[in-house]
This record gives sequence, C-alpha cells and structure tokens, in this order.
Amino acid sequence: QDWEQRQEEDALLIERILLLLRNVLHVPPDPSEEQGVDGDASVHDRVLWALHISGMDDLLKFLASAQAEQQWALHVLEIISLMFRDQNPEELAALGQGPAAGEDTQELQILREREMAERRVRALQRPTRHSRFGGSYVLQGLKGIGDRDVVFHKGLHNVSQGYSHDLGKELRRVPRRRQA
Repeated sequence: QDWEQRQEEDALLIERILLLLRNVLHVPPDPSEEQGVDGDASVHDRVLWALHISGMDDLLKFLASAQAEQQWALHVLEIISLMFRDQNPEELAALGQGPAAGEDTQELQILREREMAERRVRALQRPTRHSRFGGSYVLQGLKGIGDRDVVFHKGLHNVSQGYSHDLGKELRRVPRRRQA
C-alpha cells in the first residue's frame, strides 16, 4: 500500500517486523554451539540465506531507496549493518572477482578476441590525414616582448634547428639601387 492509504496499525506492524528482524540479526554468535566443519555456514549466514530466499532483502532495498519510506531508513540501516557483521571487507570485495567456470571464461575469451578484432578494423578505417597543429611551447630562458618567455607555436623539431626572433617574418625587399 502507498503510505497515504496505510492505517496506523499498518505502520506499527511494519515497524515491529523491522525491529524483530533487527533483534534476530543482533543475536551474537555462540562458538560452542556452532561447531561445524570449516566450510559450513554459520547460523548468521543461514539466517541471511533464509531472508534472501523469502525476498526480505529486496523489501529492505526498496525501503532503503524509496523516497516515501524515509521513516524506516534508520531501522533499515541498522539491519544492513547487522547483516554485514563479522564480514571482512577485502573478502567481500574479492567475492565477485573470482575465476568463473571454464565455459564462461572460454566464452569471455572469444568475445574479447572479437572485440579486439573489431577495434583493429576500426583503427585501420580511421583517416590517415594528419592535423598540422603542433602545439604551443614556452621557450624558457629566451625573453620575448616585455621580459616574458617566448611562446613558440611550431613543432619541437623546428626549435632544434635554432630559434630566431625573425622566424616566420617576411624578408623586406631592398631596392636594387640601395643594395650594398
């Protein structure tokens, strides 16, 4: 039901269910009672699995993300923190990164090879025309106008041939009768 259609009894029922869930998850583990084999799931893990099977985890996600259900946010936050109790963050992060089954890895490898082949084909189809923009560089140590460093707008290979302040300027034509 929408929050507008709920009665006060419904809100109390929801709160009681959330508190019951919190109290069940809050029970500390008893090592003397949980003497199973090393790979066996603990009581806490079995409770979490039962919550997952019943769909309660989806309801908790809905309550946590719905804008209209903000009144339950602290209860949901506490329940989620109790769900991750006794968990190592590094192990949780590494759970989804383990090696998949053999068939899955083969399929992934085939898809990866196809994608790489498509990238190579796309790279060959790119235009070969080069843009002539070589960039702008500051020549430190050489002073330009106003005691600032010179800004050079050509490629760096042109600097190695020697830089002159007259670079790029047109030569003035001297009349023949005034030539030395």
